[in-house]
Amino acid sequence: MTGAVVTYGATKVLVIAADGPSLGSEAAALDLIGAAYAQDIDMIAVPAARLGDDFFKLRSGIAGAFIQKVRNYQYRLAIVGDISGQVSASKPLHDFVRESNKRKDVLFVPDLDALAARL
Repeated sequence: MTGAVVTYGATKVLVIAADGPSLGSEAAALDLIGAAYAQDIDMIAVPAARLGDDFFKLRSGIAGAFIQKVRNYQYRLAIVGDISGQVSASKPLHDFVRESNKRKDVLFVPDLDALAARL
Protein backbone atom coordinates (compact mmCIF):
# COMPACT_ATOMS: atom_id res chain seq x y z
CA MET A 1 0.00 0.00 0.00
CA THR A 2 1.56 3.28 -1.11
CA GLY A 3 1.29 6.12 1.35
CA ALA A 4 3.19 8.58 3.49
CA VAL A 5 3.17 9.00 7.24
CA VAL A 6 2.35 12.54 8.32
CA THR A 7 1.96 13.85 11.85
CA TYR A 8 -0.75 16.42 12.55
CA GLY A 9 -0.45 17.52 16.15
CA ALA A 10 -0.21 14.28 18.14
CA THR A 11 -1.92 12.17 15.45
CA LYS A 12 0.14 9.99 13.12
CA VAL A 13 -1.71 9.64 9.84
CA LEU A 14 -1.04 7.22 7.01
CA VAL A 15 -1.97 9.26 3.94
CA ILE A 16 -2.76 6.89 1.11
CA ALA A 17 -1.60 7.92 -2.37
CA ALA A 18 -4.20 9.38 -4.72
CA ASP A 19 -3.19 7.02 -7.53
CA GLY A 20 -3.82 3.31 -7.44
CA PRO A 21 -6.54 0.69 -7.55
CA SER A 22 -9.95 1.05 -5.96
CA LEU A 23 -10.01 0.66 -2.19
CA GLY A 24 -13.75 0.30 -1.75
CA SER A 25 -13.88 -3.21 -0.24
CA GLU A 26 -13.35 -5.04 3.04
CA ALA A 27 -10.24 -6.69 1.59
CA ALA A 28 -8.80 -3.26 0.78
CA ALA A 29 -9.61 -2.14 4.33
CA LEU A 30 -7.57 -5.05 5.64
CA ASP A 31 -4.66 -4.06 3.39
CA LEU A 32 -4.84 -0.53 4.80
CA ILE A 33 -4.94 -1.86 8.35
CA GLY A 34 -1.85 -3.97 7.69
CA ALA A 35 0.01 -0.96 6.30
CA ALA A 36 -1.02 1.17 9.28
CA TYR A 37 -0.11 -1.50 11.83
CA ALA A 38 3.41 -1.79 10.48
CA GLN A 39 3.95 1.94 11.02
CA ASP A 40 2.23 2.59 14.41
CA ILE A 41 -0.46 4.81 12.91
CA ASP A 42 -3.44 6.47 14.65
CA MET A 43 -5.45 7.36 11.54
CA ILE A 44 -5.71 6.32 7.91
CA ALA A 45 -6.50 9.00 5.30
CA VAL A 46 -7.99 7.59 2.11
CA PRO A 47 -8.64 9.64 -1.05
CA ALA A 48 -12.36 9.65 -1.77
CA ALA A 49 -11.65 9.07 -5.47
CA ARG A 50 -10.12 5.66 -4.68
CA LEU A 51 -13.23 4.41 -2.90
CA GLY A 52 -15.49 4.18 -5.95
CA ASP A 53 -19.02 5.43 -6.52
CA ASP A 54 -20.74 2.52 -4.78
CA PHE A 55 -18.94 3.34 -1.53
CA PHE A 56 -21.00 6.54 -1.29
CA LYS A 57 -24.29 4.75 -1.97
CA LEU A 58 -25.00 3.75 1.61
CA ARG A 59 -27.58 1.21 0.51
CA SER A 60 -24.76 -0.86 -1.04
CA GLY A 61 -23.30 -1.56 2.42
CA ILE A 62 -19.74 -1.07 1.18
CA ALA A 63 -19.03 2.03 3.27
CA GLY A 64 -20.42 0.43 6.42
CA ALA A 65 -18.38 -2.75 6.01
CA PHE A 66 -15.20 -0.82 5.16
CA ILE A 67 -15.55 1.62 8.05
CA GLN A 68 -16.49 -1.11 10.52
CA LYS A 69 -13.40 -3.11 9.57
CA VAL A 70 -11.14 -0.10 10.15
CA ARG A 71 -12.86 0.77 13.43
CA ASN A 72 -12.65 -2.84 14.67
CA TYR A 73 -8.87 -2.43 14.62
CA GLN A 74 -9.26 0.87 16.50
CA TYR A 75 -7.98 3.15 13.77
CA ARG A 76 -9.56 6.45 12.96
CA LEU A 77 -10.42 7.05 9.31
CA ALA A 78 -10.42 10.15 7.15
CA ILE A 79 -12.06 10.23 3.74
CA VAL A 80 -10.26 13.02 1.89
CA GLY A 81 -11.70 14.70 -1.18
CA ASP A 82 -14.64 16.57 -2.59
CA ILE A 83 -17.77 14.47 -2.20
CA SER A 84 -20.15 17.43 -2.28
CA GLY A 85 -21.92 16.04 -5.37
CA GLN A 86 -22.64 12.72 -3.70
CA VAL A 87 -23.66 14.42 -0.43
CA SER A 88 -26.06 16.82 -2.13
CA ALA A 89 -27.66 13.94 -4.05
CA SER A 90 -28.28 11.76 -0.99
CA LYS A 91 -29.92 12.82 2.27
CA PRO A 92 -28.78 9.61 4.02
CA LEU A 93 -25.17 10.25 2.97
CA HIS A 94 -25.48 13.89 4.01
CA ASP A 95 -26.69 12.83 7.46
CA PHE A 96 -24.01 10.14 7.74
CA VAL A 97 -21.20 12.58 6.91
CA ARG A 98 -22.55 15.18 9.33
CA GLU A 99 -22.86 12.68 12.21
CA SER A 100 -19.49 11.07 11.46
CA ASN A 101 -17.74 14.42 11.56
CA LYS A 102 -19.28 15.13 14.97
CA ARG A 103 -17.87 11.90 16.47
CA LYS A 104 -14.39 12.33 14.91
CA ASP A 105 -13.72 8.59 14.51
CA VAL A 106 -14.51 8.89 10.83
CA LEU A 107 -13.92 12.27 9.23
CA PHE A 108 -14.94 13.49 5.81
CA VAL A 109 -12.74 16.40 4.76
CA PRO A 110 -12.18 18.15 1.42
CA ASP A 111 -8.37 18.09 1.60
CA LEU A 112 -5.39 17.41 3.83
CA ASP A 113 -5.27 21.01 5.06
CA ALA A 114 -8.81 20.60 6.41
CA LEU A 115 -7.77 17.33 8.04
CA ALA A 116 -4.80 19.02 9.71
CA ALA A 117 -7.08 21.77 10.99
CA ARG A 118 -9.51 19.20 12.45
CA LEU A 119 -6.76 17.31 14.26
